Amino acid sequence: MDNWIALVKANMKDRKVTQDQLAERLGMSQGGVGHWLNKRRVPSLADMNRVLAELGLGYLEVALQIREKTAEALPAQPPYNPYFRYPVNDWTGMCEIREEHGAYATTRFELTDYHARGDAFWLPVRGDAMTAPSGLSIGAGMLILVDPAIDAQPGKLVVAQWADSPQATFRQLMEESGQLYLVPLNPTYPKQRFTEDCRILGVVVQATAKF
Repeated sequence: MDNWIALVKANMKDRKVTQDQLAERLGMSQGGVGHWLNKRRVPSLADMNRVLAELGLGYLEVALQIREKTAEALPAQPPYNPYFRYPVNDWTGMCEIREEHGAYATTRFELTDYHARGDAFWLPVRGDAMTAPSGLSIGAGMLILVDPAIDAQPGKLVVAQWADSPQATFRQLMEESGQLYLVPLNPTYPKQRFTEDCRILGVVVQATAKF
């Protein structure tokens, strides 16, 4: 519920959608939307997915996980924590830090239920190059989780570094006429051709907002 609220609020802010406007799209009162976002009432799964769809996040789905009970009674087990923690890096000098495997010396970590394949790390999003007018949008202030072990296929969001730059860049890897490009989600920014002078540092597997 908390993750859903954070995602909805972040995208409402990025798209400049008020509670009144969202309520109108959903065919309900502003107070009802406010109850959901302030945790005074819990929306149904269908309503949660309706909200995501109205915010252009129809590619995401809130789902209830149902598991089969075991036939035999099991002894009491300590609670299992399905969360993993990864360091939050800074963009400045981030590439050199990763190569030296020194990122885990940082004192700041963030939790997630994503089990990384590689030496994953968080990065804070800066600027509005990945803020789109509609559809997928990742605004400034959000955190992105980068997994270096994921294969960077066209369509994936990636963090890349140019050979002549000490700082990385966050873009979507796209293919056009057999050529790869690093494309911002904000159409006011130019795309860049992906060449041998550029390397992929990792694929973005998760984005979250912090309040």
